[in-house]
Amino acid sequence: MNGKSQLGDFLQTRRSQLRPDEVGVPTYGERRRVPGLRREELALLAGVSASYYTRLEQGHSLNASPEVLDAIARALRLDGSERRHLHDLARSAKPRSRRRPAPERLTEPTAQLLDALGNVPAIVIGRRSDVLAWNRLGHALFAGHLDPGAPDVPAERPNMARLVFLDAHTRDLYADWPSKAGAVVGNLRLVAGKYPQDAALHTLLGELSAKSVDFASMWADHRVKACAVADYEMRHPLVGSLTVMQQTLSQGPGPGVVVATTAAGSPARAALDLLAQAITQAAPARSDSRLSTG
Repeated sequence: MNGKSQLGDFLQTRRSQLRPDEVGVPTYGERRRVPGLRREELALLAGVSASYYTRLEQGHSLNASPEVLDAIARALRLDGSERRHLHDLARSAKPRSRRRPAPERLTEPTAQLLDALGNVPAIVIGRRSDVLAWNRLGHALFAGHLDPGAPDVPAERPNMARLVFLDAHTRDLYADWPSKAGAVVGNLRLVAGKYPQDAALHTLLGELSAKSVDFASMWADHRVKACAVADYEMRHPLVGSLTVMQQTLSQGPGPGVVVATTAAGSPARAALDLLAQAITQAAPARSDSRLSTG
């Protein structure tokens, strides 16, 4: 998966998903051989020549200016996340030195934040969705069927994308699984555009595509989505149904802390309190699982 093909595939797919009537392009009742807009129609909407847009989509023109990319984004009706993704893909398509991304690890400030969130389910997620650490309540809510110490061993770290698509427990955990799965895929699309040289990420994407028909279908759709805040109804095997707000607390360019919050006085808050009591009774002396090196 190289930058040229990613950029071209993204443009072609999003162009095919945009109907002429959505953007005021007349068709005069003609039969069309391609779905969505034609290249020349998209080029006209973006204010660039058809030949230039064709070269860009085919990977033969790698010097598109930010202004041209913004014009194409407007023509494709991309939102903010999709627009940033388009710019990332254009940058990744340009020749550059191959530098391996730095290993991810739990920093001391993030570890302290995890400790401070003792009464809130929290997990530390790397860019590839690897779980680098979790507190007791985060483990119990998101992956209570797994070894609590799994994030401490790099070779055994859970990966939330794998769990969502390949793990039956996690799939059953979300009442609206397609919504959660779509968010995971959309976020991985953003990461792939930002880190085109990440071999481990490409290996993960290949594994998921080979093992999950659902993932392969969603990945081919080229939808991107920043997983910042979302409400999910969860069906927990110990405390039943509860709706939580999953938020990613950004710590800059490094791993993010994902927390699950509930409204005060809500049935979901009561369910989390019950879950906290259950894990305290089951293992009162077990300390939070934390990672110090990566």
